[in-house]
Amino acid sequence: MFIVRAVATLLLMITCALLMLLVACLTAFQLRRFYSEGMATPMGKLALRIWGIRIRMHQQEPFPTTQAVYISNHTSTLDVFVLIALGLPNARFFLSGFLRKLLPLGVIGWLIGIFWTAPQEDPERRRAIFARASETLRRNGESVYLSPEGERVTTGDIGPFNKGAFHLATTLHAPIVPLFIAIPRATDPGLGLHARPGIIDVHVGETILTTTWRLEDLLTNTAQVRAMFVQWNSTLRGMPPK
Repeated sequence: MFIVRAVATLLLMITCALLMLLVACLTAFQLRRFYSEGMATPMGKLALRIWGIRIRMHQQEPFPTTQAVYISNHTSTLDVFVLIALGLPNARFFLSGFLRKLLPLGVIGWLIGIFWTAPQEDPERRRAIFARASETLRRNGESVYLSPEGERVTTGDIGPFNKGAFHLATTLHAPIVPLFIAIPRATDPGLGLHARPGIIDVHVGETILTTTWRLEDLLTNTAQVRAMFVQWNSTLRGMPPK
């Protein structure tokens, strides 16, 4: 069953990439948001359905229609499909550059405007990527998603937070919308691909305003938001915070 689902997912991604490329050619590559929300989002939902997975939202109010910086914990290979399936309004994504090597995902990412990040071991290149992204987002007012942890953390804890998301939010004066993706152990493939059927709970936290944030307070603000995620994680998992 795993092989069948894996092949079906790959075929789905290839089909979506080709169809999206065709539509992009016919629309002169001018409808990034449609390629993302109108085509990639249904693909994400269908990919999860292939694996027998559905999303259960815990959300008090709709996602903002104005610019926002979305952040979440990052525990699983499934996170990419979950985030795409959410259809975050007018949002781009930061994803690890090595994922471009998966040709269908590379094509889809190019068309929906993903910012491909460099490894932590290449700080100069990372800073350049973030600077270009900041300028792009400031110019077009689009929202963006990125994981402060920067990599999958499968220990059940919240990993160290990188400063990139909070630097962006500070310079853009954009509110932060925190998401917590809770994947049951029986469903979660972790670093692998062998997902199993189940329900993934996505919790949407209270929006964090950044209008008074300053770059001088970047480390403090990063630490405070991480502490919120640590408490959130502990509450959802029913264990004392570390």
